[in-house]
Amino acid sequence: MAKTHGIEAYVVAIYNLEDEDGAVLSSHVADYLRVSRPTVTQTIRRLASLDLVESAAGRGIVLTENGRMRAEQVIRRHRLLERWLHDELNIGWAETHVEADRLEHAVSPLVEERLMEKLGFPTTCPHGNAIPGSGYRQPKGNLLSEYASGATVQILRICEQAEDNMELLTLFHDVGLVPGAMVYIVGREDIPGHDVEMQLRIDKETFPLMKNAAKWIVVNEKSTTA
Repeated sequence: MAKTHGIEAYVVAIYNLEDEDGAVLSSHVADYLRVSRPTVTQTIRRLASLDLVESAAGRGIVLTENGRMRAEQVIRRHRLLERWLHDELNIGWAETHVEADRLEHAVSPLVEERLMEKLGFPTTCPHGNAIPGSGYRQPKGNLLSEYASGATVQILRICEQAEDNMELLTLFHDVGLVPGAMVYIVGREDIPGHDVEMQLRIDKETFPLMKNAAKWIVVNEKSTTA
């Protein structure tokens, strides 16, 4: 059965897709929210009537100023909660996203303000994504999947779209693929039918990374070796 989503879920999805992919199409929103394309088309019309989205030539669906403000309000509370759950309550790195989803709609502006103060005005969530309104400018970076053997990169963040995948987040955490980690690409294994995409090394540990995982990790290149 398809999931149902309110207006806030749509503006947040479009906000995140703009950050990751640039032009946002109805099909992208449908895949992100795991709903049917006709459902997305109908909801986008409703969002447009509420002055939350508009269509732009070459850019697909874009948030209006009102839509962006609404999305940033939800995302700010969500990422603040993730930081609080992880740093103060010792909730697991992979579990914070799910728990924040459950709490974000109950956070008032007062609680949001106090959370910011209590946490020392953090700029990112535990997964490295910027907290809107913190003044932090997120480095663009590139996807880990774009690099060849011999590259050394530093992890900036995990794409927001991957955070719903608890198994994937747990894997990233367990092997050390977290913001700030330095990673050396030992080799690539783009073999049809093979489950491994590349071999990575963190510190002295080498491990395989499965296919379709590296595309969710944003990095900065530090150096390359021949």
